[in-house]
Amino acid sequence: MNSILITGCNRGLGLGLVKALVALPKPPKHVFATCRNKEQAKELQQLAAQHPNIHIIEIDLLNFNEYDRVVKEIDDITQGQGLNVLFNNAAISSNEQSLSTVKADEMLNTLNVNVVVPLMFTKACLPLLEKASKLNDNMEMGLQRAAIINMSSLLGSIEKNTWGSYYSYGTSKTALNSITKALSVDLASQKILCVSMHPGWVRTDMGGPMAPLEVGSTTTEIIDTILKFNAKHHGGFYQHDGQQLPW
Repeated sequence: MNSILITGCNRGLGLGLVKALVALPKPPKHVFATCRNKEQAKELQQLAAQHPNIHIIEIDLLNFNEYDRVVKEIDDITQGQGLNVLFNNAAISSNEQSLSTVKADEMLNTLNVNVVVPLMFTKACLPLLEKASKLNDNMEMGLQRAAIINMSSLLGSIEKNTWGSYYSYGTSKTALNSITKALSVDLASQKILCVSMHPGWVRTDMGGPMAPLEVGSTTTEIIDTILKFNAKHHGGFYQHDGQQLPW
C-alpha cells in the first residue's frame, strides 16, 4: 500500500501498529500516525526520527473542526494519490464494569469517542479513500486499493456475550460494528474494503497487566492478517489471527 493513517498512536496498539508497518519488508510509503499531544508521544517521535515515512499528525479527534486540516495535510503529502487505508484505532474505556457503577456521563463520553469520532473521521477522509480507489481501479478490493479498518472488540459481539456488564465500552464497540457493516454496504460499489478487527486481550494501558497477549507480536499479526483481506472479508468482523467472529 502507498499510505495508511492510524489514529491513537502515542502508545499501546496504535504505536505497535506503526512499528509493525515500518518493520515490513516493503513498508508503506506514508504512515500517518495521529496523537493528541506530540510532545508527550516521545517513543513515536523517536520512531519517526528513524523512519522518514512516518508522519505524525497532532490532533484531538474530538475537535471535529480540525478534520479538514488533517485531510489537506495528507492530500498534500501524498501528492494527490489519496489514502489507501484508514485504521480507526483510537478509543477509550470507562471505569465502570457493572450495572451498579455505570454512569450516564461516562457512557456518553465513551460513545462519543468510540463511535461518533470514527464515523465522522471516516466521513472526512472518504474523499481521500475514494481518490485512492479510483487511482487503483485495476486492483481488487483490499488494502492495496482502499480500506477502512475499525478497531473493535470481542466485547462488541452480541452473540458471544456471556460475560454481561461493560455497558459503555461493549455497547460502543457493538455500535462501531454496526457502522462497519453500514459502511460496507454504502461503499461496496466503490470497492472500499470495510472490516471490524478484534485485536485480542492485549497488555496495554486499556487491557491491563493481566492480559495474555503482548503488543509487539499481536500488532505484527494484525498487520499480517489485514494485508491478506480481500472482497470476501468485506463487511466482516475478524480477530487478530484472521478468525471470523459473529456480530
